[in-house]
Amino acid sequence: MKTISKRLGALAAALMMTLCVGCAKNDGGSDSVPTGSSDSGAVSGGESSGGTDTPEIPDEPKEWHELSQEEITAAMGMGWNLGNQLEALSSGTPKETGWGNPVISEALFPLVKEQGFSTVRIPVSYLTHIGEGPDYIVEKEWLDRVQEVVDYSINNGLYTIINMHGDGYYTIDGAWLLCAEPADKQTEIKAKYEAVWRQIAERFKNYDEHLIFESMNEEFDGKYEGPKAEAYENINAYNQIFIDTVRKTGSNNAKRWVLMPGWNTDINSTVGDSGFKIPEDTLCEADGKRIMVSVHYYDPYNFTINEDMNQAKFQWGKYATSGAENSGSERSVDAAMLRLNESFVSQGYPVVIGELGVQDKSKYSESFPEFRRYWTEYVVSAAKQNGCVPVYWDNGYMYDKGFAVFDRRSISVTQPELIEAMMRAINAAEPYEIAPPAGFEKDDTSAAA
Repeated sequence: MKTISKRLGALAAALMMTLCVGCAKNDGGSDSVPTGSSDSGAVSGGESSGGTDTPEIPDEPKEWHELSQEEITAAMGMGWNLGNQLEALSSGTPKETGWGNPVISEALFPLVKEQGFSTVRIPVSYLTHIGEGPDYIVEKEWLDRVQEVVDYSINNGLYTIINMHGDGYYTIDGAWLLCAEPADKQTEIKAKYEAVWRQIAERFKNYDEHLIFESMNEEFDGKYEGPKAEAYENINAYNQIFIDTVRKTGSNNAKRWVLMPGWNTDINSTVGDSGFKIPEDTLCEADGKRIMVSVHYYDPYNFTINEDMNQAKFQWGKYATSGAENSGSERSVDAAMLRLNESFVSQGYPVVIGELGVQDKSKYSESFPEFRRYWTEYVVSAAKQNGCVPVYWDNGYMYDKGFAVFDRRSISVTQPELIEAMMRAINAAEPYEIAPPAGFEKDDTSAAA
C-alpha cells in the first residue's frame, strides 16, 4: 500500500504488542508492530518464524501447461494477498511475525481456496537478508522459507505471485532499490537487483505455470508529486533487467508469465504517455506475449484508507446519503478499468490489480459494512468485465482499520459477506446490477457524477 498515513501508531502498537492480532500495512521506517487488538493466542514479533525443514527444490522442470492471455486471466480468477508477513520487518530485517501476525500456517491455504480464491499474492522483502556485493547472496534460510510458503499455496492448486516488495520504499531504513538515486549509484543498485532476482529465479525455475514473478512493488521516488522522467527511466530499466534475468535462468522461466508495475503501481501514472514502457521480451520462448502489468486500486482515498477520522468517509457511490465521498464514484471505477483494458488488456497484456480494498471502519458508522461490501463488489465486477485480475489486500488485522477476511490464528473466515461479494462479481459471466447497500435502495439508479 502507498501512503505513510496507512500505518497505525507505533505508540499504540507498543502498548498492544503482546495482544496483537495483526496489523495494517506499514510502509514507514518504523519497525514497531502496528496497533492490534486482544487475542490471548497472539504471536509477538519477537518469536521465531518459519518452518523447520528445508524444502525440496525440483531438479527437473514440472509439467507445463501453456495458457493464453484469456486462459491465465480466467484461471487466476479472484486473488487474495498474504500481506504483512514475508514483507514485515523486525529491527529492520524481514520477518513474518514482525508486524504482529502469527507464523504462516499451511492450513490457511486450503481455506483460502475453499472460499473461492484462485490466486495468492505473497509479498516478500529481502533487505538485510541480502549479503554484500559483488555477489549479493540471499540468505538460504530466507529463500527456504519463501519457497516453503510458496509451496503451501501451489500445493493447493493456487496461482501464486511472489515479488520484491519493500526493498524500494524510501520510508524504510535499509531500502536500496531506489529509483530516484543519482546515476553514480544506479550501477550498483542495478547490479544488486539483477543478482537477487537471478537467485530467486534460479530457485523457482522448474516450477510450473502456477508461479508468477512480480518485479517490484510501488516503486517511485516517495514524494507523491507524480512521475519524474529520470526516476521513471530507472523503473523501466529495472523491469528490463528483471525480465532478462528471469528468462536467462531457463527451464520453465523461459516461458513463465511475469508481472511488472509502472510508477507507484498507480493507474494514471501507468497508462497513456506517463512514462511507462513495457520491456522487450526477446528471450521468451513462449508463443505469444507473457508480460502482465501490475497496478493497485485504493480509490477514493478518504473512503478506502484514510485513517484520519476527521476526513474519512463512510459511504460511497450513488446510494450514499451522508458522510459520503464525493469523488471517485462508480463512473470513476468504470473509467479506470476501461483505461486499463484499452491500454494493456486489448493489446495482449493481462492486468493484475495486485492490491485493492477498504479498511474496516465499522465502529464509526453502522452503515459502513454495507458500503464497503458495495464498493468491493463494484470494483471487482468492473475489473472482471474489463479483463483484469483483482487481488484483495488482506493484512491479517481483523479489527479497527484492518483488512482481514481470514483469522490467521484460528484459520477461519471473518468477513463472509465481503468474500461472497467478491465471488459474485468474479464468477458473473455478464455485468449485473449490484445490490445497493442494505437500507439505501433508491428508485433512481443513475450513477452519481
